[in-house]
Amino acid sequence: MTCTDTRPNFGRIDFEGLPNTRDLGGLPAADGRRVRSGLLLRSGTLYFATEADRRRLMEDYHLRAVVDLRGDDELAEYPDGVERMPGTRYVHADALKGTVAGISQDAAARAQLEAARTNDDDPASFMEMVYPHILLGESGIVAYRALLRCVLETTDGAVLWHCHFGRDRCGMGSMLVEAALGVPTSAIEEDYLATNRFNPDPADERTDANPRFIRAAVAAVTREFGGVMGYVRDALGISDAEVAELRARYLEDA
Repeated sequence: MTCTDTRPNFGRIDFEGLPNTRDLGGLPAADGRRVRSGLLLRSGTLYFATEADRRRLMEDYHLRAVVDLRGDDELAEYPDGVERMPGTRYVHADALKGTVAGISQDAAARAQLEAARTNDDDPASFMEMVYPHILLGESGIVAYRALLRCVLETTDGAVLWHCHFGRDRCGMGSMLVEAALGVPTSAIEEDYLATNRFNPDPADERTDANPRFIRAAVAAVTREFGGVMGYVRDALGISDAEVAELRARYLEDA
Protein backbone atom coordinates (compact mmCIF):
# COMPACT_ATOMS: atom_id res chain seq x y z
CA MET A 1 0.00 0.00 0.00
CA THR A 2 1.40 3.40 -0.98
CA CYS A 3 0.95 6.83 0.61
CA THR A 4 -1.52 7.87 -2.05
CA ASP A 5 -3.76 4.86 -1.32
CA THR A 6 -4.54 6.26 2.12
CA ARG A 7 -3.98 9.94 1.27
CA PRO A 8 -5.58 10.65 -2.11
CA ASN A 9 -4.21 13.65 -3.99
CA PHE A 10 -1.58 14.09 -1.24
CA GLY A 11 -4.22 15.12 1.27
CA ARG A 12 -5.31 18.21 -0.64
CA ILE A 13 -8.53 19.77 0.63
CA ASP A 14 -10.64 21.19 -2.20
CA PHE A 15 -11.10 24.71 -0.89
CA GLU A 16 -12.29 27.60 -3.05
CA GLY A 17 -9.42 30.02 -2.39
CA LEU A 18 -6.64 27.89 -0.89
CA PRO A 19 -4.81 25.82 -3.52
CA ASN A 20 -2.31 24.08 -1.22
CA THR A 21 -4.08 23.28 2.05
CA ARG A 22 -3.48 19.61 2.81
CA ASP A 23 -4.37 17.16 5.56
CA LEU A 24 -1.49 15.03 6.87
CA GLY A 25 -4.01 12.32 7.65
CA GLY A 26 -3.19 8.95 6.09
CA LEU A 27 0.59 9.33 6.07
CA PRO A 28 2.41 6.18 7.25
CA ALA A 29 3.94 6.68 10.68
CA ALA A 30 5.54 4.94 13.66
CA ASP A 31 4.82 1.30 14.51
CA GLY A 32 2.83 0.66 11.33
CA ARG A 33 0.22 3.29 12.23
CA ARG A 34 -1.13 6.20 10.19
CA VAL A 35 -1.59 9.89 10.91
CA ARG A 36 -5.16 10.64 11.96
CA SER A 37 -7.21 12.65 9.49
CA GLY A 38 -8.60 16.10 10.11
CA LEU A 39 -6.18 17.26 12.80
CA LEU A 40 -2.90 18.38 11.21
CA LEU A 41 -3.16 20.78 8.27
CA ARG A 42 -0.42 22.41 6.22
CA SER A 43 -1.31 25.42 4.10
CA GLY A 44 -0.54 28.71 2.49
CA THR A 45 -1.72 32.03 3.89
CA LEU A 46 -5.37 32.18 4.92
CA TYR A 47 -5.72 35.67 3.40
CA PHE A 48 -7.05 34.05 0.22
CA ALA A 49 -9.59 31.85 2.00
CA THR A 50 -13.21 32.53 1.09
CA GLU A 51 -15.84 32.78 3.79
CA ALA A 52 -16.95 29.29 2.78
CA ASP A 53 -13.38 28.04 3.27
CA ARG A 54 -13.22 29.59 6.73
CA ARG A 55 -16.57 28.07 7.61
CA ARG A 56 -15.36 24.63 6.54
CA LEU A 57 -12.19 24.97 8.60
CA MET A 58 -14.29 25.82 11.64
CA GLU A 59 -17.17 23.41 11.14
CA ASP A 60 -15.56 20.39 9.42
CA TYR A 61 -12.07 20.54 10.94
CA HIS A 62 -12.85 22.30 14.26
CA LEU A 63 -9.80 24.50 13.71
CA ARG A 64 -8.32 25.50 17.07
CA ALA A 65 -4.91 26.99 16.22
CA VAL A 66 -3.09 28.68 13.34
CA VAL A 67 0.72 28.98 13.33
CA ASP A 68 1.85 31.68 10.90
CA LEU A 69 5.51 31.27 9.90
CA ARG A 70 5.69 34.48 7.82
CA GLY A 71 7.42 37.78 8.48
CA ASP A 72 5.86 41.06 9.61
CA ASP A 73 5.88 42.53 6.10
CA GLU A 74 3.93 39.56 4.74
CA LEU A 75 1.41 39.75 7.58
CA ALA A 76 0.83 43.42 6.88
CA GLU A 77 0.17 42.80 3.18
CA TYR A 78 -1.77 39.52 3.48
CA PRO A 79 -3.25 39.20 6.99
CA ASP A 80 -4.79 35.85 7.92
CA GLY A 81 -7.96 37.41 9.33
CA VAL A 82 -8.13 34.90 12.17
CA GLU A 83 -10.41 37.32 14.02
CA ARG A 84 -13.09 36.09 11.61
CA MET A 85 -12.61 32.58 13.00
CA PRO A 86 -13.71 32.85 16.64
CA GLY A 87 -12.14 30.40 19.08
CA THR A 88 -9.02 29.92 16.95
CA ARG A 89 -5.69 30.64 18.62
CA TYR A 90 -3.21 32.58 16.46
CA VAL A 91 0.55 32.07 16.87
CA HIS A 92 2.96 34.29 14.94
CA ALA A 93 6.30 32.50 14.60
CA ASP A 94 8.54 34.23 12.03
CA ALA A 95 10.84 31.43 10.82
CA LEU A 96 13.08 33.63 8.69
CA LYS A 97 13.49 36.82 10.71
CA GLY A 98 16.96 38.16 9.90
CA THR A 99 18.12 34.77 8.64
CA VAL A 100 19.47 35.68 5.22
CA ALA A 101 20.85 38.96 6.56
CA GLY A 102 22.44 37.05 9.40
CA ILE A 103 24.30 34.63 7.17
CA SER A 104 25.35 37.51 4.92
CA GLN A 105 27.36 39.45 7.50
CA ASP A 106 30.55 37.55 6.80
CA ALA A 107 32.09 38.80 3.54
CA ALA A 108 32.90 35.32 2.21
CA ALA A 109 29.44 34.00 3.06
CA ARG A 110 27.84 37.08 1.50
CA ALA A 111 29.80 36.59 -1.71
CA GLN A 112 28.91 32.90 -1.84
CA LEU A 113 25.23 33.65 -1.28
CA GLU A 114 25.15 36.35 -3.95
CA ALA A 115 26.92 34.05 -6.42
CA ALA A 116 24.29 31.37 -5.78
CA ARG A 117 21.45 33.89 -6.12
CA THR A 118 22.56 34.87 -9.63
CA ASN A 119 23.83 31.47 -10.82
CA ASP A 120 21.94 30.77 -14.05
CA ASP A 121 23.85 27.52 -14.58
CA ASP A 122 22.46 26.16 -11.32
CA PRO A 123 19.41 28.26 -10.42
CA ALA A 124 18.49 25.97 -7.51
CA SER A 125 21.76 26.58 -5.67
CA PHE A 126 20.55 29.66 -3.77
CA MET A 127 17.64 27.94 -2.02
CA GLU A 128 19.83 24.91 -1.42
CA MET A 129 22.06 27.22 0.64
CA VAL A 130 19.15 28.93 2.41
CA TYR A 131 17.25 25.84 3.55
CA PRO A 132 19.71 24.76 6.28
CA HIS A 133 19.49 28.25 7.78
CA ILE A 134 15.69 28.08 7.92
CA LEU A 135 16.14 25.38 10.56
CA LEU A 136 19.43 26.37 12.16
CA GLY A 137 18.90 30.13 12.41
CA GLU A 138 17.83 31.42 15.81
CA SER A 139 14.47 32.59 14.49
CA GLY A 140 13.84 29.20 12.88
CA ILE A 141 14.53 27.36 16.12
CA VAL A 142 12.19 29.69 18.02
CA ALA A 143 9.48 29.40 15.35
CA TYR A 144 9.56 25.64 15.00
CA ARG A 145 9.66 25.21 18.77
CA ALA A 146 6.46 27.29 18.87
CA LEU A 147 4.91 25.12 16.16
CA LEU A 148 5.64 21.83 17.93
CA ARG A 149 4.50 23.30 21.25
CA CYS A 150 1.25 24.45 19.66
CA VAL A 151 0.64 20.98 18.22
CA LEU A 152 1.29 19.51 21.68
CA GLU A 153 -0.97 22.00 23.45
CA THR A 154 -3.94 21.60 21.10
CA THR A 155 -5.83 18.71 22.63
CA ASP A 156 -8.97 18.93 20.51
CA GLY A 157 -9.61 20.01 16.94
CA ALA A 158 -7.12 20.86 14.20
CA VAL A 159 -3.88 22.81 14.02
CA LEU A 160 -2.97 24.56 10.76
CA TRP A 161 0.49 25.98 9.99
CA HIS A 162 1.49 27.97 6.95
CA CYS A 163 3.87 30.36 5.22
CA HIS A 164 2.91 32.25 2.04
CA PHE A 165 2.27 29.38 -0.33
CA GLY A 166 3.03 26.45 1.97
CA ARG A 167 6.32 25.31 0.46
CA ASP A 168 9.57 26.33 2.23
CA ARG A 169 8.94 27.44 5.81
CA CYS A 170 5.74 25.40 5.97
CA GLY A 171 7.57 22.52 4.29
CA MET A 172 10.24 22.46 6.98
CA GLY A 173 7.60 22.66 9.70
CA SER A 174 5.71 19.79 8.11
CA MET A 175 8.90 17.74 7.95
CA LEU A 176 9.45 18.24 11.68
CA VAL A 177 5.88 17.33 12.64
CA GLU A 178 5.98 14.28 10.40
CA ALA A 179 9.38 13.16 11.68
CA ALA A 180 8.13 13.44 15.28
CA LEU A 181 5.25 11.16 14.31
CA GLY A 182 7.62 8.62 12.77
CA VAL A 183 6.74 9.26 9.11
CA PRO A 184 9.49 7.67 6.98
CA THR A 185 11.87 9.89 5.03
CA SER A 186 10.51 8.82 1.64
CA ALA A 187 6.98 9.85 2.60
CA ILE A 188 8.19 13.15 4.10
CA GLU A 189 9.98 13.99 0.84
CA GLU A 190 6.94 12.95 -1.20
CA ASP A 191 4.71 15.24 0.85
CA TYR A 192 7.18 18.13 0.52
CA LEU A 193 7.47 17.76 -3.27
CA ALA A 194 3.70 17.50 -3.74
CA THR A 195 3.46 21.26 -3.25
CA ASN A 196 4.64 21.69 -6.84
CA ARG A 197 1.44 20.00 -8.02
CA PHE A 198 -0.74 22.71 -6.51
CA ASN A 199 1.21 25.86 -7.37
CA PRO A 200 -0.78 27.94 -9.87
CA ASP A 201 2.35 29.87 -10.89
CA PRO A 202 4.62 28.71 -13.75
CA ALA A 203 7.34 26.23 -12.83
CA ASP A 204 10.50 27.95 -11.58
CA GLU A 205 13.64 25.96 -10.94
CA ARG A 206 14.90 28.62 -8.52
CA THR A 207 12.00 28.26 -6.10
CA ASP A 208 9.99 25.08 -6.79
CA ALA A 209 10.20 22.42 -4.09
CA ASN A 210 13.32 20.41 -4.86
CA PRO A 211 14.72 17.27 -3.17
CA ARG A 212 18.08 19.06 -3.01
CA PHE A 213 16.58 21.66 -0.69
CA ILE A 214 15.05 19.33 1.88
CA ARG A 215 18.09 17.04 1.79
CA ALA A 216 20.41 20.00 2.39
CA ALA A 217 18.34 20.89 5.45
CA VAL A 218 18.40 17.32 6.73
CA ALA A 219 22.16 17.08 6.17
CA ALA A 220 22.69 20.30 8.13
CA VAL A 221 20.69 19.20 11.18
CA THR A 222 22.32 15.79 10.99
CA ARG A 223 25.75 17.43 11.24
CA GLU A 224 24.65 19.59 14.17
CA PHE A 225 22.25 17.29 16.03
CA GLY A 226 22.70 13.78 14.65
CA GLY A 227 19.46 13.81 12.65
CA VAL A 228 16.03 15.40 12.40
CA MET A 229 14.86 13.82 15.66
CA GLY A 230 18.01 15.04 17.37
CA TYR A 231 17.05 18.54 16.23
CA VAL A 232 13.50 18.07 17.50
CA ARG A 233 14.77 16.95 20.90
CA ASP A 234 17.89 19.07 21.41
CA ALA A 235 17.14 22.28 19.47
CA LEU A 236 13.38 22.43 19.94
CA GLY A 237 13.32 20.88 23.40
CA ILE A 238 10.66 18.25 22.68
CA SER A 239 11.23 15.37 25.09
CA ASP A 240 10.84 11.66 24.33
CA ALA A 241 7.75 11.66 26.54
CA GLU A 242 6.26 14.50 24.49
CA VAL A 243 7.04 12.66 21.25
CA ALA A 244 5.17 9.67 22.70
CA GLU A 245 2.27 12.01 23.59
CA LEU A 246 2.15 13.35 20.04
CA ARG A 247 2.07 9.84 18.63
CA ALA A 248 -0.64 8.72 21.02
CA ARG A 249 -2.84 11.68 20.05
CA TYR A 250 -2.23 11.95 16.33
CA LEU A 251 -1.73 8.34 15.18
CA GLU A 252 -4.21 5.55 14.64
CA ASP A 253 -3.91 1.90 13.66
CA ALA A 254 -3.49 1.38 9.92
